[in-house]
Amino acid sequence: MTSPSADPTPEERIWQVVAEIPFGNVASYGQVAELAGLPRGARRVGRCLSRLPAGTRLPWHRVVNASGGISLPGSAGQRQRELLLDEGVAFDGDRVKLCCCRWSV
Repeated sequence: MTSPSADPTPEERIWQVVAEIPFGNVASYGQVAELAGLPRGARRVGRCLSRLPAGTRLPWHRVVNASGGISLPGSAGQRQRELLLDEGVAFDGDRVKLCCCRWSV
């Protein structure tokens, strides 16, 4: 007899959503929260992603703030921008052009 699998934790649901963001697209923290079943949980998404181990393969860099900005300070923010540019994500100044790069689910 097999035991039923446990429901995924909120963190696991966040990771699952982030893993689905396609190459060259971005999602906002709030969008990830909604898709993970955590309405109004944008800050929770940010905290969850901030705890990822170095070298993670999860595409954390595809998550930006609601206006398309990069919320990470300093070199981490620069690294996120570089990763997004490498994927062909378009910027207008220091914000992602959400009109053409936002993930449509």
